Amino acid sequence: MATDVTEAVLQLVQERNISEDLAVKIVEDTLLSAYRRKFGSDENAEIRFDDDRHCVSIFARRRIVDGVYNPVVEIELEEARSLNPEAEEGDDILIELDPRDFGRAAIVSAKQTANKSIRDIRKDSLYTEYKDKEGEIIIGYYQRERNGAIYVDLGKIEGVLPKKFQSSREIYRVNDRIRALIYKVEKTETGLSVVLSRTHTDFVRAIFELEVPEVYDKTIEIHKIVREPGYRTKLAVFSSKVDVDPVGACVGLKGTRIQTIIRELEGEKIDVLKYDPDPQHFIKNALSPAEVREVIILDEARRKALAIVGESQLSLAIGKQGLNVRLANRLVDWEIDVKTHSQFEEMDITSEPRAAASRLFGDSEYEDEISTISELPGVDEEVAALLAQNDIEYIEDFINADDERLLTIEGLKKEQVDTLRSLIDELVEVKIDESDDETPVSNMDVPAGDAASEHFEYGQGEDAALPPEFDEEMDEDLVCPECGARITTDMSSCPACGIGLSFEYEE
Repeated sequence: MATDVTEAVLQLVQERNISEDLAVKIVEDTLLSAYRRKFGSDENAEIRFDDDRHCVSIFARRRIVDGVYNPVVEIELEEARSLNPEAEEGDDILIELDPRDFGRAAIVSAKQTANKSIRDIRKDSLYTEYKDKEGEIIIGYYQRERNGAIYVDLGKIEGVLPKKFQSSREIYRVNDRIRALIYKVEKTETGLSVVLSRTHTDFVRAIFELEVPEVYDKTIEIHKIVREPGYRTKLAVFSSKVDVDPVGACVGLKGTRIQTIIRELEGEKIDVLKYDPDPQHFIKNALSPAEVREVIILDEARRKALAIVGESQLSLAIGKQGLNVRLANRLVDWEIDVKTHSQFEEMDITSEPRAAASRLFGDSEYEDEISTISELPGVDEEVAALLAQNDIEYIEDFINADDERLLTIEGLKKEQVDTLRSLIDELVEVKIDESDDETPVSNMDVPAGDAASEHFEYGQGEDAALPPEFDEEMDEDLVCPECGARITTDMSSCPACGIGLSFEYEE
């Protein structure tokens, strides 16, 4: 039968838009709560609904006995037969009860139980619904403001837009339409907390997915987004399809797409650039809208780079208060220093990036210094590793070591030693240290053209023509760079070790 309790509960669940199965569960819990309040236990209670679930009844299951000790679970035989003439001792009989007979206290308790169940179910239902929407865009309306936080009506629930997640450009009034990202959904003691954000980079990503169909269907993918909310956003995009221009598609015809996004961000500047796996090209793109002449890698391990720009582009590359280069650093994950050509010339940097710069500006005065065997182009890495394990890491150490010592290294063959000597003869020149006449080897450089000082050059070749000033007094100071024997300028090979010699002199 329908009761006041069940009617009240069914009305509540209908108003709260709860599913029928959950409504049935709430009615069962409510009636069992009232029964338990009345009789102290609900072990022998049974709840039954009719076929269309519009009517519910509660029954007490009691054992038929001859002499009742517990009237809650037992019933006399004579009383049972008045309900069912075929009843026998030891049988169970169902007795229908009217919850209105449970008393007011039981009914009030049941309604409180129903309300709590409805709140818990609604909270779980909303949590599941909005938790699945984390990272998505939602539209709501400004309701009120408290301590800088804006409370937004989302329809089923109220969201909060904290002050730290609001752009400095934006001003809202009551009933203003607000589009925001669902940043975080959490359960609290008082209900459900839905935190919104308009400053997160995922908000920009979601806006692009809404406005650029190619981004939504993954024809164009966003590599990374960095942002200073209210000021500037940079995002790198790429496409796996060669016939698709990722930057042009995001900007749109005559800039229509990007202008829509800029309006949504209240005028925030947006730089859309092409992602490139080559760090030099990527860094050059990341510093847009500035035009970068060249990017030099200063330290690849520490991810440091130097961007060289024209005088007129320096302030644009750096940006107001360093914003542009700071965002570029975060986008490419490199430490970028921006300099003009004249500023670069005044810098004291290592030979490798300076050589790169000299190639850029057509300058040949810089040389690529190398000192270790592993740095030689084309060297066998296993041979270099074997030598390094035996304290022969530098080219100078290898040149000064004789074959007898080298061939005692386990795993090193004579053919490998000869190949390495030929490679050094071809690529390396040895300069004399003027401070020590007895030490002909002081540093080693990959030749970069004409010598800048007196030096010996390994390899067979005709003697360079010497000027008259190169007299016999000079001969007394010369020694073979291989064995240390004294040599003169008219020799084409060392009389002691047989190494080929050639001489060059610069005033």
